[in-house]
Amino acid sequence: MKVYLVEHLIGSVALDGEGKVVAFEPAPRSLDDAVEEALKIEQGEVPAATLRLLDVLKEKGVSEVVVESNATARQASAKGFEVSVEPGNPVAVGFRDAVAKHAVELGIFGSEEEFYKYLHEASIELTRRKLRRAAERRDLLAAQGIRAIDDIDKTTNLFAARLREWYSIHFPELDDLVRDHEDYVRLVTELGHRENFTKENLVKLGFSESKAEKIAEAAKKSMGADLSDFDVKPIQTLASITAELYRLRNELSDYIAAVMKEVAPNITALVGPLLGARLISLAGSLEELAKLPASTVQVLGAEKALFRALRTGGKPPKHGVIFQYPDVHRSPRWQRGKIARALAAKLAIAAKVDAFTGRYIGDQLVKELKERIEEIKKLYAKPPARRPEPVRERRPPRRGRRWKGKKGRGKRRK
Repeated sequence: MKVYLVEHLIGSVALDGEGKVVAFEPAPRSLDDAVEEALKIEQGEVPAATLRLLDVLKEKGVSEVVVESNATARQASAKGFEVSVEPGNPVAVGFRDAVAKHAVELGIFGSEEEFYKYLHEASIELTRRKLRRAAERRDLLAAQGIRAIDDIDKTTNLFAARLREWYSIHFPELDDLVRDHEDYVRLVTELGHRENFTKENLVKLGFSESKAEKIAEAAKKSMGADLSDFDVKPIQTLASITAELYRLRNELSDYIAAVMKEVAPNITALVGPLLGARLISLAGSLEELAKLPASTVQVLGAEKALFRALRTGGKPPKHGVIFQYPDVHRSPRWQRGKIARALAAKLAIAAKVDAFTGRYIGDQLVKELKERIEEIKKLYAKPPARRPEPVRERRPPRRGRRWKGKKGRGKRRK
């Protein structure tokens, strides 16, 4: 006898070829337990009702079952059934189309309205639990943190450029003497008027004596305009807001380092917490990064250049954001692609281990990567010889095209 096995929120049911119920095992009536069973089905697990139903079918002498998932097929095969997998078969579709009617006939609900009310509540609870589980994934917290850092970097660069231009009206020489944005912002925030740029104050802020002496001397001889407290105060307000953003960025960096050490220790060991979080952000999640091949990991962040190369036939990019890895961007041009490829291969392994096993093999991966980088530097110490460009033969003019004769008159080739 051949039956079709269907799994639903109300339970697991066995149907014959005409769609009539042969056997039925109900799911838990409790909303919490029923939702947990539904989550198991979505995750590829076999619910308890299905296991009980298989035992019942065995006692009834059923020899062949048609199921919709490989997990259920394995369980049925282990119990001695002849199994075939047909997802979305007509019998299962027909049962789900009339599931409200079947729920009443099987005595689970008193009416179809009661069933639909229960289904509505279960759907809301199922969605709520799925959202909660997604929110609990800490790899997404690291991805959001690195995106926040990128936004802060854009904002601080914009504010620092405006601050330099604004404060240069009062102290233009400081723009060349202090090139670091964060130091410049700190000086304006703490000192304000250029008269406060004394050697003692600058040394207190952490500058070396020689640097402090240069800045103090420039402040005394400055060609800038004299500003009142009323004019300097808004400049200092902008500087203090920018300084606060720098402080927030440092706090976020520490937070991402702690989260990445927890959720992706192997990736963190390879490329550090910030670059690792940026890779997770570009992929969408740690699990999505683990599913990517090494060739895709290598060019993450360079999608525009990659698709432009595919469209125009140009050279594809050799690296994406992993260019930030020191051994990539500090190496000669002809070595970068090979080092990026080796790094991407180790990152692909690290992501899979972090996402699916949780074991720590970071030290081993770092050691193997360093050995490979040293090998690349020895094998390709010198740049490769340039290939001679192929000589393009000049094509003769096409038939019917005009060409100039001796006197410059246009003649047509025959």
